[in-house]
Amino acid sequence: MVAALVLAGGLYAVFAPQAQAQEEPGNRAAAAEGEALFEVGCITCHGRSAGGVEGRGPSLINVGGASVEFQVGSGRMPLARQEAQALRKPPLYTDEEVRQLAAYIESLGVGPVVPDDVDALVEDANLARGGELFRINCSQCHAFGGGGGALSSGKFAPSLYPASDRIIYAAMLSGPQNMPVFGDTTLTPEEKADVIAYIQQVIQSDTDPGGFNLGRYGPSTEGVAIFLVGIVALVFASLWIAGKS
Repeated sequence: MVAALVLAGGLYAVFAPQAQAQEEPGNRAAAAEGEALFEVGCITCHGRSAGGVEGRGPSLINVGGASVEFQVGSGRMPLARQEAQALRKPPLYTDEEVRQLAAYIESLGVGPVVPDDVDALVEDANLARGGELFRINCSQCHAFGGGGGALSSGKFAPSLYPASDRIIYAAMLSGPQNMPVFGDTTLTPEEKADVIAYIQQVIQSDTDPGGFNLGRYGPSTEGVAIFLVGIVALVFASLWIAGKS
């Protein structure tokens, strides 16, 4: 039994994808750089070896690199103060440093990781399918125009306009704040790329084929505009008819 366990463990260590990724020299070097960055900028809240500090920050064991790429890459971390929701800010780390921090957190456990071929997937994406998936899964919170919207308890779905392809992909994998997790069993990598391509090429574009966008907030601003214009027109029409009579 002992020999069988040793053999099974050895085979897993050799052939498991996660183990192979951690053994690559490039990943080890990036993780070492990320650990140095972590000890300077993150250890105060997340503790030594990313184990977490009560009342300050959670453990990052088994969180995965996707969460790091979203939180740090969008400037939400380091957190300035405790609020209902972390706010997007200009990032304090470069893209390379964000990848290094993500590599360090990846080395501490198993968690979702943003694939390296995201750009290639987005280039070959299906915009029509991406629009359908966005309307089904994302528009309820981020609005049809991607401008975001209010949620409960002081939280909100942020605007999608400044988001890059890797940030969006990382958000779908990690499910930050109130956002659900869209794992590969829910949306395949190709479907995630379709959604990203739709956001970048349709929502984030400056073109408005329907005319003036009224802030892209959806039917609320359109209803207000129609009400104001319609009521004013009816008042003037009533005055004109009364004057003629």
